Amino acid sequence: MIKRSNSRRIVDVCLATIAEVAFLIGSTVPNAMAKTTAEQKIASRVAHMTTKQKVGQLFVTGVSNDASATKHAIKQYDLGGIILMGNNFVGSRSSFKNRLKGYQRSAKIPLTIATDQEGGTVSRLSSNSAISGHSAYLSPRQAYAKGGMKQVLKEYKSEAKTLHTLGINWNYAPDADVSERTGSFIYPRAFSKSYAKTAIYIKDVVPAIQQYNVAATLKHFPGYGAAADTHTGAAAVNRSLKSFESKDFLPFKAGIKAGVDSIMVTHIILSKIDPGRPASLSRKDITLLRKTLGFKGVIVSDSLQMGAVTAYANKHHVYRDVAAIKAGNDVILSSDYRTGIPKVEHALAKKQISTKQLNASVARILLMKHKLGLKVY
Repeated sequence: MIKRSNSRRIVDVCLATIAEVAFLIGSTVPNAMAKTTAEQKIASRVAHMTTKQKVGQLFVTGVSNDASATKHAIKQYDLGGIILMGNNFVGSRSSFKNRLKGYQRSAKIPLTIATDQEGGTVSRLSSNSAISGHSAYLSPRQAYAKGGMKQVLKEYKSEAKTLHTLGINWNYAPDADVSERTGSFIYPRAFSKSYAKTAIYIKDVVPAIQQYNVAATLKHFPGYGAAADTHTGAAAVNRSLKSFESKDFLPFKAGIKAGVDSIMVTHIILSKIDPGRPASLSRKDITLLRKTLGFKGVIVSDSLQMGAVTAYANKHHVYRDVAAIKAGNDVILSSDYRTGIPKVEHALAKKQISTKQLNASVARILLMKHKLGLKVY
């Protein structure tokens, strides 16, 4: 039998060892325990949700400025989130904030409220200076030219703080793409022509955004490069996987290492990986993100209303929302939720989508919401 004094020493040694291990992995014992508890509570919450509630969490949709209709849709369809475009930034700062608060109150599970705030040509906050305080925001490239990374980080922090204050908790930025062709579609939104410099940039800006309880999003996986505009039609890239791994994946790896909350998948077709199929609808392409890059966070599709997806869906007679979820996206950007939710429920009933996959996606979504300070359990 061990004496009480010896038992106490053993306990002290064990606690010290746990604390040392936690320190080495960059955490504290209380934080490690809290994370485990959060994941357990989320798993319990998922287990008690209806199929309709779970499927609703997968949908982030555009909304009109009819607050009453939007609140009704959020409640009726258990929507996981909404995305605000430029035309949604209407009214005064006060009325805008109150409108978003009303949307949150109508949701059984708190919403992700998303927008695209990259700066430069993609800057929703520029739509109404009465709400944001500014009519223009520098692109990352412009900010760097003005004052280096110090200015870039200053811009991102200011924008994230504004988003958080307004009630927006998910930013579809930063752009992790690299384009070496000046005239290409994505070039004005890319930070640099260099993959290595973009990786360093991504590593620094992810925590700059996320420190304000705003989820950052790397886009557009697997890397847009010089591809054509997928808003209007199909765009294929005839490069090898080895080329993507040695170049385009570098900024995404840096962002994953920095703890990014989400990654957006684009609609370009990787002809040498999954010929003819947009990456957002390709399990092969999305598996690269999960397995090769080891990303454990939320995967979100680019808008499924874009021309590239419409072209594929019409040609192959598939329903885009179901195809995107089957491919492995956790969240889909779709404004067709009234049709999409029943279609996904039907696919689940027919075992075209597994309950295991659905539960894993919902758990990832709720964990991200929890990290943003939203009460999900």
